[in-house]
Amino acid sequence: MKGLKTLLLLLTLLSFNLHNAQEETDTTEELSLDKGTIDSQFDYIYKKSGNYRADGKRYEVVRIISLDKLRKNVMDTLNMTYKKEAELKATISGHEATISSLNQKLEETTNNLTSVSEEKDSMSFLGMLVSKTTYNFILWSIIGSLLLLFLLFVYKFRRSNTLTQEAKTALAEVEAEYEDHRRRALEREQKISRQLQDEINKYKKSK
Repeated sequence: MKGLKTLLLLLTLLSFNLHNAQEETDTTEELSLDKGTIDSQFDYIYKKSGNYRADGKRYEVVRIISLDKLRKNVMDTLNMTYKKEAELKATISGHEATISSLNQKLEETTNNLTSVSEEKDSMSFLGMLVSKTTYNFILWSIIGSLLLLFLLFVYKFRRSNTLTQEAKTALAEVEAEYEDHRRRALEREQKISRQLQDEINKYKKSK
């Protein structure tokens, strides 16, 4: 009975050791310097390295070819990282240029919209843009001034016409008085002439 238990215990330990050895072998087989991350490649170096002790210190022994391969892989990874960084910087610069261009276009569009709004709310007067309120004030001021000038012209015209009519009437009256005076003067002159002629005739008869 004890022998059976001992046999089972040995079989269990053997199975466990074989399982661990298999896992270690699989892990080692998965690790490689030709693939995987840099971290996994360092793990590969650690797994494949030997060690020894000297002067109470432990040393790891690594093959030169493995170190060269690892160094090359590290440099390739760094170069790829630098390349991606440069590409990302170029992409970022391109995006920044695009954003700057879009901001400039947005500013131009905003300025154009503001200008259109101002033109919509303004009127051109003598080559200058003025607000509609100012334009209407100027326009109605001009119209009011012209209307006042027209009314003043009509008033002066009517007054001038009235004065002209009055002057014509006065002239007609003066002419009538002059004609009447001339007629009376002519009548007096004729009367005096007749009287003078009668006196002359009387004088001749008296001789």
